[in-house]
Amino acid sequence: MSGRRVGFVGLGNMGGRMTRRLAGAGIGVVGYDVRPGQAAAAGAAAAADLGAVCDGTEAVLLSLPDSKAVEAVVLGTRPEADGLISFARPGQVIIDLSTSAPASTRRLHDLLGERGVHLLDAGISGGAAAAEKGTLTIMAGGSADVLESVRWVFGPIASKIVFMGASGSGHSTKLLNNFLNAVTLAATAEVMVAAKAAGLDLAAVLDVINSSSGVSYASTNRFPHIIKGDYLEGGLTSNLMTKDVVAYVDHVRELGVPCLNAAGPLASFGAAANLGYGELISNRVVDAIGDLAGGVRLYERASGAARPATAGSGTDGEA
Repeated sequence: MSGRRVGFVGLGNMGGRMTRRLAGAGIGVVGYDVRPGQAAAAGAAAAADLGAVCDGTEAVLLSLPDSKAVEAVVLGTRPEADGLISFARPGQVIIDLSTSAPASTRRLHDLLGERGVHLLDAGISGGAAAAEKGTLTIMAGGSADVLESVRWVFGPIASKIVFMGASGSGHSTKLLNNFLNAVTLAATAEVMVAAKAAGLDLAAVLDVINSSSGVSYASTNRFPHIIKGDYLEGGLTSNLMTKDVVAYVDHVRELGVPCLNAAGPLASFGAAANLGYGELISNRVVDAIGDLAGGVRLYERASGAARPATAGSGTDGEA
């Protein structure tokens, strides 16, 4: 990989981990983030501006909160002045790893295409743990030929790459997947709080669920840790989960598909935000539901041991 260079915009929870994987594989990374020091922490050379991100790089990766942020980076805050569209070269590839609205993605794809710049939407799944290990799943939309040209970029960060179709298809698939993630996490959290309130053995409950029709990613991969007090910190927050569910609702409305099941996760993660868990990992929704049930916790630490930060604690992590 020596000699290959990419730009990376957005070096936060996921972007920073992916950048470290790329740098560790011998790919030169020029990183840009609004927070000073993020590039160095992720093993990238710091870019002074978006122009430097495009200069001498074959592809530019984006890992940003939403379409609004992606549009600001691609189009600039001042028209035709300071966005990637002003600096990217014909033939250069911009890869949007964010959870973006498909309609926005298609618009950016067309605008960049008028300048000979390729946009590939590449939704990712697997969370912080997969980003750390380089085992993300990529859902790609755009040109199949462009995807083939940048497979070397995905090698260090993903173990599964699926081409979904035309521009926006990758981000559409990502929204559908994230909605199921939100539904099953919220529902399983509620069930586990009820199991605790009923005095059931939580490990036995999960054993039954995971060999029965109620099985899900949440029950197999999250709650075996949560019932032991490990919330798997570092993943998607409740506020971001709510944002993704809202984006899903907007998307299916545009498709003319009835949205009948969004109320549950919106209520659950909305309650988590209102109770002070909004910027904590979305797995903490189980504590929000536990609060509403009178203070139920799936795992009780020994007397005198430090407890996780909860609503009103004024901290963003564990105490």
